[in-house]
Amino acid sequence: MDEERVWYVAYGSNLYTSRFACYLAGGRPEGGARHYTGCRDPRPARAVRAVTLPGGIFFALTSLTWGGGMAFYDPALPGRAPARAYLLSAQQFCDVMAQEMRREVGADPDLSEVLAAGRQRLGPGRYETVLKVGQRDGHPMLTFTSPDGAERAELNAPTAPYLTMLGNGLREAHGWTADRAAAYLGARPGAAGAWDPPAISALLTAAASPAAADGAGGPALP
Repeated sequence: MDEERVWYVAYGSNLYTSRFACYLAGGRPEGGARHYTGCRDPRPARAVRAVTLPGGIFFALTSLTWGGGMAFYDPALPGRAPARAYLLSAQQFCDVMAQEMRREVGADPDLSEVLAAGRQRLGPGRYETVLKVGQRDGHPMLTFTSPDGAERAELNAPTAPYLTMLGNGLREAHGWTADRAAAYLGARPGAAGAWDPPAISALLTAAASPAAADGAGGPALP
């Protein structure tokens, strides 16, 4: 497993590299309530690319780390979802997935079903459905989400720290302005009607995050 490579495609708070570093090397993200154990192999991603996915994200349920709604990916939603792909070992991907599923790191589940069929449900939990969303440079692109789409979800508005982390990630990965990131986030199911774009933009402007990083502006997936 440690010799194989997969792209982990992040569409939520892991768009922001400093936050994702907690999944790899361990630690607690700024504004979060949870300490992450990190991967067995804590090395950074071999490559990072900005991508977009068909579909969109929505906010639902309640995060134990941030409070408020969590971001989930639904390929059936209209539009395209900005995301960020990290090239990891398959072992690292399994450890990242375990932390997202609130399991102990160290197990390497068989992912042959998602690689062959494009979807695999590892359990009933919030992020326990794995999707194959593409292929890049000979490596599969995988993400995980809720087993239910936006139509069946218990929508819930995200908190300010969580929106700030997502907005920072969008600006860093895709080079978006604060206003563009705010307009996108404010229109997502769960956030729409609870957050208006000017309020989100104010959060991002106050955070003064970097507007771009290496790998921004990557190609969209078909």
